[in-house]
Amino acid sequence: MTPSVSGSASDTVTAALVIIGDEILSGRTHDKNLPYLGRRLNELGVRLSEVRVVPDDRAAIVEAVNALRAKHQYLFTTGGIGPTHDDITAECIAEALDRRLIEHPDARAILDARYGPEGLTPGRLRMARTPEGAQIVENPVSKVPGFKIGNVYVLAGIPEVMQGMFESLAHELVGGAPLLSTTVVAALPEGDLAQPLGALQARYPDVGMGSYPFFGQHRYGASLVLRATDRDRLLAAKAELVEMVRAMGAEPEVGDDPV
Repeated sequence: MTPSVSGSASDTVTAALVIIGDEILSGRTHDKNLPYLGRRLNELGVRLSEVRVVPDDRAAIVEAVNALRAKHQYLFTTGGIGPTHDDITAECIAEALDRRLIEHPDARAILDARYGPEGLTPGRLRMARTPEGAQIVENPVSKVPGFKIGNVYVLAGIPEVMQGMFESLAHELVGGAPLLSTTVVAALPEGDLAQPLGALQARYPDVGMGSYPFFGQHRYGASLVLRATDRDRLLAAKAELVEMVRAMGAEPEVGDDPV
């Protein structure tokens, strides 16, 4: 079942991400796709709510895809659509959606143009495979396409290529109100901040509040991050937070107001 996508700005539209690859789990490769997608999706009014990192394992990929596509309006996957034997994302998506795995004619045409008859090896031809019924996602960087089917968007793992693919499809994503954020830094122990911050949170249940302690360069304290879709409520909570920190004997460092 695919969750419906509403264009109402009052709705919360959520997405999930499945990062696929043994190299991510082993630590050999540092994932750069998560921060990019989180930022861009939020700009589009889509909240990235859940992320899983899974190995190049069929059962793990199928389980993650089926669990997350049912919970969120959008599901993105990165990795596993290259030419080698361990690039199994396409066949796993086909299995998860109970579709035949086919050679997509549009993808084949792109690969023909990209590599020519002599350069289109059996490995490269694997990159033309999609579940039956999928549509191609344009790749303006290296031409080899991703694909989309239902609410599942299958993108490359290479950050530059993934970003190009995402930007080619971003216009079709339907979001709600973007999540705004602002930060107040307090040079106070987090333990001292806990009770008054909790009381402030109770007064503003529609404003998310997080405390992130730091220590270094002879400084300690906490970055207090506020998040909300309503700008006026966010600024009101921020003003109270600033006064709270001052009342506790510290001068807050105040971040820019959201626009």
